[in-house]
Formats: sequence, structure tokens, C-alpha cells
Amino acid sequence: MKRRRIILCCALAAAAFSAAGQARGQEGGGAREWLKNRASRKAAQRSSPGDGAAPAIAAKINSPGDYTLTVEHGGAARKYRIHVPEGYTGKKPAPLLMAFHGGGGNSAFMANDKYYGLPSKADKEGFVAVFPDGASRLRGKLATWNAGDCCGYARDSRSDDVGFVDKILKDLRGRLNLDAGRTYAAGMSNGGMFVYRLACDLPGVFRAIASVTGTDNYSGCAQPRPVPVLHIHAENDTHILFGGGAGPDAFRDQSKVTDFTSVTGTIEKWLKRNGCKGSPERVVKKDGVYCDLYRDCKDGALVKLCVTSSGGHSWPGAKAKPTKRSDSPSSAISATDEIWDFFSGLP
Repeated sequence: MKRRRIILCCALAAAAFSAAGQARGQEGGGAREWLKNRASRKAAQRSSPGDGAAPAIAAKINSPGDYTLTVEHGGAARKYRIHVPEGYTGKKPAPLLMAFHGGGGNSAFMANDKYYGLPSKADKEGFVAVFPDGASRLRGKLATWNAGDCCGYARDSRSDDVGFVDKILKDLRGRLNLDAGRTYAAGMSNGGMFVYRLACDLPGVFRAIASVTGTDNYSGCAQPRPVPVLHIHAENDTHILFGGGAGPDAFRDQSKVTDFTSVTGTIEKWLKRNGCKGSPERVVKKDGVYCDLYRDCKDGALVKLCVTSSGGHSWPGAKAKPTKRSDSPSSAISATDEIWDFFSGLP
């Protein structure tokens, strides 16, 4: 009797093992794909080029997901995040959008979908989104960008943030299949100021730029070719005043900022650089917002200005505020949608 029970138990165990094996066989494709994606993320995170003449070979990224990488620049390891969109396989070149956080923030803020909506937009439109960290002496916290006359530690230490971005781009080319003709830059506040500098100091790299709440405060521009520009700003911004200057909420220590260029002054700079002629066309006019577009510009380098009546120093259309002290964003437009529509609508 005991022998029969042992035989029966063995038979049941064998049947269960066989059934489990069949289930694994049916689900193996998904499991293998998950393991492959996980291995790709791990390999990418382990690989980072250094400052030397012969940087390490970058690990390829062949699957969607979020990656955190570093590059050595200026004697320090500097971090950046990548969001690879759903559906990316590496077989087709993807557009690239580099997004730069505001002063005092970091890449985690900019990559947070509820604040700026960029990862979900990337998934929908198929572009790779990259979020670099600004210069910081506090392990990535309270980071800033050297945008010329502003801001904080990055400006005061003369941080080579342009060189950092250039190094990221070289690193990315070794990891992803990217469309060099569809490389864009967008930024918030100090990050928006910085994209104006990038357009000047890395001519021909960015197809177009967009700034939200950050005016052009770079006096060293030797930009030899036109660049399409989108600027978004609130009339009631109390940090970077619409009419120019640092507002009461700009920074407790005014020495860390500057006497900001006005929105009008910024647009006039780029109308001249892009060789634009004539008056703008009002392409958006509704409650809380208007947008003016200058079309007659050299090499099709459009200049577009969108102005909200409310929202202060914020990202219009954001689902949530990054901090309790942040201004409530305008709901009249979505900055994320406006930016991508502007970029993707260029020839």
C-alpha cells in the first residue's frame, strides 16, 4: 500500500512538472523578451565613456525603457537619463529630444511624467527623450546650467555644460539608432535659457529649440546659421519678468541670477539671427493664450511666441506642480504638445 502511494505521488509530481514545462514553453517568448530587455538596461548602465581619447565602447540599447547613465566630463561623473519609447527596436532612426530642467532642479524632475508629460509624449510620438543633470556641488541637487549670464553654481564655476551635452550626444550615437536631422532641445527656466546657448555654441546640431519661461541671456553667440525657435512665457511670471529683469521670486540671493532679458528682447534677437521679415501671424487666439508665428525667415527658421495670461513661472498644461511652492500652471495650452507640434511640423 505504501509502495502504491509513493508511485502515485511520483506520477502526480511528474504530471505537474510536465504541465509547468508546457506553460513555460507557451510563455517563454515573453519571459525571454523581458530578460533580454533587462540585460540591455543593465549593460547600458554599466557602460560609460570617460574623458580620454579612447572612450569605452557604449553598450547598445535595443529595447524600450528608462536608463540612467553617466559620462565623465570635466573630471566628474555627470548623469543623464534616457526614456526609450514603446515600440523602439533600433531598426529605424528615432528623433531625439533633449530636455533641460530648471535652475535648482535635476533630471528626475524633468523626467517625471506628471510634471512635464514628456515620457508619455515620447511613447505616443516615438521620440527618444533625454534628461541631463545640470552642474551641482551637492551630488546632483540644486543643479543649474551655464547659460551665459545665468545661473548660480554652473555660471560661477564656468561649468562646461555645452561640452557635457556634446559628450552625451556622442555617447548616445553609440547606443541608439537616432536621426541626426531630428535632434531637438527644450528647457524650462534656466534650462530654457541654456537651449538658446546650445543653438549658438553647437551650430547645426539641433534642428530646433524651445524654451519655456527662460529668456536668452547669452551674450557670446556666434551662431552662423538660423535655428527655428519656440518661446512660451506667462505674462504674470514673477521669476523671469515678461518685460525683463529678475522678479521678486527669482532667487533669494539675486547675485545667483541676472537682469534677465525680456521676452520681447529675446524674440527680437532671434528674428534678427534668423533673418525674419514682416509681421507675425496670430495662429492661436483663445481664452488665456495667444501664439504669434513669424514665417518669412531664412532657411525656414520659424520663430514662434506663445503667451499665457496666467500660470506664472510654470510649464503650461502640467498635471501637477513639482513643489508646493511652484505656481499653478496655465491650462490654456500644453507646452509639451506645443513643443512637439512645432518640432515635428518642420520640414
